[in-house]
Order: sequence, then structure tokens, then C-alpha cells
Amino acid sequence: MVIVLPLAMQLDPINSDYSVMFGSGPSATHLLGTDDVGRDNLARLLYGGRVSLLVGILSTLISLVIGVPLGLLAGYYRGAVEAVIMRLAEVFMSFPAMVLILVLVSIVGPSVWTVTIVIGILGWTNFAKLIYGNVLSVREKDYIESAKAVGTKDAPLMLKYIIPNVFGPVLTAFTFRTASAIIMESSLSFLGMGVQPPQASWGNILFSAQSITVLSTQPWLWVPPGILLILTVSSINFLGDGLRDALDAKLSR
Repeated sequence: MVIVLPLAMQLDPINSDYSVMFGSGPSATHLLGTDDVGRDNLARLLYGGRVSLLVGILSTLISLVIGVPLGLLAGYYRGAVEAVIMRLAEVFMSFPAMVLILVLVSIVGPSVWTVTIVIGILGWTNFAKLIYGNVLSVREKDYIESAKAVGTKDAPLMLKYIIPNVFGPVLTAFTFRTASAIIMESSLSFLGMGVQPPQASWGNILFSAQSITVLSTQPWLWVPPGILLILTVSSINFLGDGLRDALDAKLSR
């Protein structure tokens, strides 16, 4: 929907319709009505979905790119490398994530890319801990010892033998982290510290729901983004559950 419909319907999420200023209800022209400055709610809902999904997926990729190599190095080399990386992870995990994100975003300035990068950098510990634990169990396997015995270097050994055997759980964690990042972005935008108007995201569309008047008399402004946010996060979590069940079934066989 968020990819195809804006192009097919030629929707505009930015410009205002001055004939329906101050918010109007659903109509043939504006299927979900307009906001308080005359912008089409359906257009903003769909374009906002693009932003929310972009932040969720891209920030999780950043976390993955940082966390997987660090967890791999810590689990494989142990010793000082393990101590430094794991203590660094514990430092990151000791801070309340939302509070730290709010502080960093307020310093750098709220925008799509700021929120994406900050969420991504602060989320690397999940993947690092997961990879680290799996590498610890795999590095002692017979096929790893055999590869070492025939002179396989560390880099090819990790790429060819270790990563393929520890990466399955990461795929499951990726889906859950994406759902979490979408909620985090929406929370920041709802608080006014995320994606900034006129650019739309589901979070800053819900920002209007802080008004009692909007909550009680204009449900078309906040109900659709709330429903889509719940459905999207639930769907991603169900996908993660399915991946986990599929991988567990393969492992058991």
C-alpha cells in the first residue's frame, strides 16, 4: 500500500487544500479527511508508512552491521577483545534507551536520518550478544578444529564456517528489532523529537491525538495510523515467530 498507492492515486502529503482548511471529515475528494492545515490524511498516512518502515528497517540494518562483526570477534578471539566489546555492550545497555535517544536527538536535531542513525547505533548490542553466545558454542565444534588444523586463516574460517552456522537466529532477531525500531520512531515523533512536519510519519500524525478535541471529535485523524501501526508491528512479529519456528524445525531435523 505505502509503495504503490501514492503513485497510483497521485497523492500529495505536503500541499494544503485551502477549501477545507482547519480539518474536514472524510469525503469523496479526501477519503480520510484533512488535517488542521488542509493536508490530505490518506496521503500523509501512506507516505508516513514509508518513513516509518524506512526508519525501522534501515536502523536495524545499521545495528546488524555494527553488532554482528563485534559479537563475532568477541566470541572467536575471547580474551582482551571479548572483555572490551562485552563491557562496551554492557555500558550501552545500562542506559535507558528512550532517554538516551531523546538526549542525542535533541543535541543533533530531530530528522528522519538522525532518528534512524541514533536508533541504529544504540541497537547494536542485541545482535552482538546474540552472535557472541552462538559463536562460543560453535567455535569448539570438530569441523572448526579441523579447519584450523589444515591451516585455514581466521577470516575465511569465520566467513565460511562460523557465520553460516550462527546467523539463523539473527534473522529472527532482525524482525523483532525492526518492529521495536518502528515503535521507537513513532514514540519519538509523537513526542515531537522524531520526524518533523511537513514530512509525515505515523508517529507525528498521532501527535495530533494529544488534543482532547481531536480524540473525541476527529477520529479519522488518529485511528487509521494507530491501526496501521498495530497491524504492521504485529505482522513483523508474526514473521519473526514463523522464521524462528522454521529454523528450529530445521535444526531439530
